[in-house]
Amino acid sequence: MTLWRIRATVDDRPGYLSVLTASLALRGVNILTVQVHTTEHGAVDDFLVDAPDTLAEADLIAAVERGRGRDCWVARSEARGLADQPTRVLGLATRLVHDPDATGEVLRALLGADEVTWRPAPAVARSGIDGATMLLADPNGGSYALHRVAPSFTPAEYARAQALLELGATAGRRATEQVTVVLPDGAELTVRPAVADDLAAVVELHEGCSARSRQRRYLGGAGQPPPARLRRLLEPARGLTLVAVTTGSGGAAESVVAMANLLAEGDEAELALLVRDDWQRRGLGSTLLRRLTRQAESTGYAAMVLHVQADNAPMLRTLRRLSRTTTVERDAGLLTLTVPLTADVPTPVERAG
Repeated sequence: MTLWRIRATVDDRPGYLSVLTASLALRGVNILTVQVHTTEHGAVDDFLVDAPDTLAEADLIAAVERGRGRDCWVARSEARGLADQPTRVLGLATRLVHDPDATGEVLRALLGADEVTWRPAPAVARSGIDGATMLLADPNGGSYALHRVAPSFTPAEYARAQALLELGATAGRRATEQVTVVLPDGAELTVRPAVADDLAAVVELHEGCSARSRQRRYLGGAGQPPPARLRRLLEPARGLTLVAVTTGSGGAAESVVAMANLLAEGDEAELALLVRDDWQRRGLGSTLLRRLTRQAESTGYAAMVLHVQADNAPMLRTLRRLSRTTTVERDAGLLTLTVPLTADVPTPVERAG
């Protein structure tokens, strides 16, 4: 038996695919996998088949045409074609995340392209497919041009390739946005933007904080915020959330020990911090506050607002370390502190303390 790839267009009507598969079965062809690509001209069916050694390319094309298939393309395949397609794509995505420089090779492997070329010019409105050519927008700037003699590219393949590029670009941005921070006591941890997958670790962070720490952060009570609220805080519609992460010794799983939220409303951004009790008074809060202040400035917010209990001396000390002009309004035991921001303030050197 011999492995073949067959791609053909079939009218997207009930029973037409079964006619094609029956025609192949009459020639002793065993269909191993099938993918369906929806197009304007019909359903493009992509088969991996196991056919008798006596069948040649012309025989397979004839069988497809008798089964009401058209625009048939047939080529020999290899054993690696037996890999589950979603598993194969996930493997390529993993490679791209770990090695962004392999983008061209990943696209070539994903689509079986004959040529992959990066161009500095953006794709703009020209992105898309045109038979044997595909043009993809590079999220980092520029564009990728792909060429494949046969078969023609499909919209589904274009969508997969563009999604893979977006994934690689997002992973690359995350890598550049994270920094390693050394606290005054020598402890090292990573500060990075939060993602949705941090939810479980952030729930553990709240469980590891004392009721007093949670009450100072959320003001209204010392209970555990529901997961739905924490999920919104991790990826706010406007603003940014940072997490401070430490990795346990011996390769233990990473642990989130602090979370800092910058939540925007209008031209102002509200800031709040939560630091696990055993990491308080070590300079971590000051580090997170400085980073979010710079983020708020670079984004162009007019001011940063913090709501702090009047007896929360640690947070007030942390804010004073910013050495910024601050206006204070008091409502019983609650202070509202407003820090005006200007985009041209020199960025200080990052130093925990």
